[in-house]
Amino acid sequence: MSVRTPADIGVIGLAVMGRNLARNFARHGHRVALYNRTPTRTRALVEEFGKEGDFVPAETPQELVASLARPRRIVIMVKAGAPTDAVIDEFVPLLEPGDIVVDGGNAHFQDTRRREAALRERGLHFVGTGISGGEEGALNGPSIMPGGTAEAYQSLGPLLESIAAQVDGRPCCTHVGPDGAGHFVKMVHNGIEYADMQLIAEAYDLLRHGAGRQPAEIAEIFQGWNAGRLESYLIEITAEVLNHTDAETGRPFVDIVQDRAEQKGTGRWTVQTALDLGVPVNGIAEAVFARSLSGSVALREAARDLPGPTETWLDSAASDRFAEDVEQALYASKIVAYAQGFHEIQAGSAEYGWNVNLGDMAAIWRGGCIIRARFLNRITAAYQADPQLPTLLADEYFTKALGEAQSAWRRVVTTAAQLGIPTPGFATALAYYDSLRANRLPAALIQAQRDFFGAHTYQRVDREGTFHTLWAGDRSEQRQ
Repeated sequence: MSVRTPADIGVIGLAVMGRNLARNFARHGHRVALYNRTPTRTRALVEEFGKEGDFVPAETPQELVASLARPRRIVIMVKAGAPTDAVIDEFVPLLEPGDIVVDGGNAHFQDTRRREAALRERGLHFVGTGISGGEEGALNGPSIMPGGTAEAYQSLGPLLESIAAQVDGRPCCTHVGPDGAGHFVKMVHNGIEYADMQLIAEAYDLLRHGAGRQPAEIAEIFQGWNAGRLESYLIEITAEVLNHTDAETGRPFVDIVQDRAEQKGTGRWTVQTALDLGVPVNGIAEAVFARSLSGSVALREAARDLPGPTETWLDSAASDRFAEDVEQALYASKIVAYAQGFHEIQAGSAEYGWNVNLGDMAAIWRGGCIIRARFLNRITAAYQADPQLPTLLADEYFTKALGEAQSAWRRVVTTAAQLGIPTPGFATALAYYDSLRANRLPAALIQAQRDFFGAHTYQRVDREGTFHTLWAGDRSEQRQ
């Protein structure tokens, strides 16, 4: 296909996310080439949204590539895994050195590293790019986390920044780092999202079954929280959901939804990767396990008759105070969840040599993405003040906030246990906090046990070296 003016960028895969991303590019003045395996989807986009901008439909990969300005920039928006590899295999032979291939799906960062290395050998740039914000964000301004080379970002960055969400005049898009860095950061973003959603759900459960509040009442509480330090997209939509009434039954909408939360894998990847890196992300892990447990129908049914406590809330004044405590516990637990996520990014960056700027990550998450929240401004400031901050909890603001919240936090976890309301997110966040601040952990006993049964050795607190005790012999100590 010959065109008078080459297209600025091509989008391959026109399901909801790809279609909306293409429209976003066009709305911002970019000429967008379009390709979908099913041509009718390409034609439908142009027919319905052609007035929004300048689209160049292509019915073959050859037509799409021929329509693009050089260096060619194509964005793949298809299902992660084998479908992405299939598109790459189809288009790469048509490209030339210097061209840029962008994967905007939720790919595993190790797949991105593999693809980047393979395409680099052919002189092509492969840019694994995290895109957060769902279909609305893709259309109106997402948070964008591109990896790849700095050279690729020089060409691609201005286009991505133009369509990203904007906060305080700054685009929610920045070059994250080489090869798989962009998809790694997006993976951890999703892990934090899992934890954040679990904590909010636990807050709802405590107010519903601990304080005896109805969904509409809890919606008002969440609306109040959203006007303060907990202001965030997730708190906002939670209030909307809790305020919604099912048209068919007249019941609160939340009561007619089955209590089985599904997942697509990025939260699980976050936990698996953290284990490989030796980074404790307890809160994210508990959120992933909570979803798994919710879907374990047979297991839950078999345990339905397990005995529980008989305590119930009777005092309305205590109920009001409890709601205030839950707000404190939620804020403290969210701080811990974000701290764990940023610790994992820090560790991944060190492991793979990415040099990820944590302050920039917090900044680009302030708009467009699912976990956008007011307190990301605080996180941005913390890492700007100290880029090598070992944990977010050590920042002066967050240390103070956790100290002020801890009494309420402990009351909430204690009360939840007494009432038999599961709060794995709140409880594990508090345990993580207490573990970090402990002068000495019981790990000393565990290491001694390991030496006893497996001769795994240990180190002493009073002198250098590695030691083993002859437990089956005279129990003398040997330096290893």
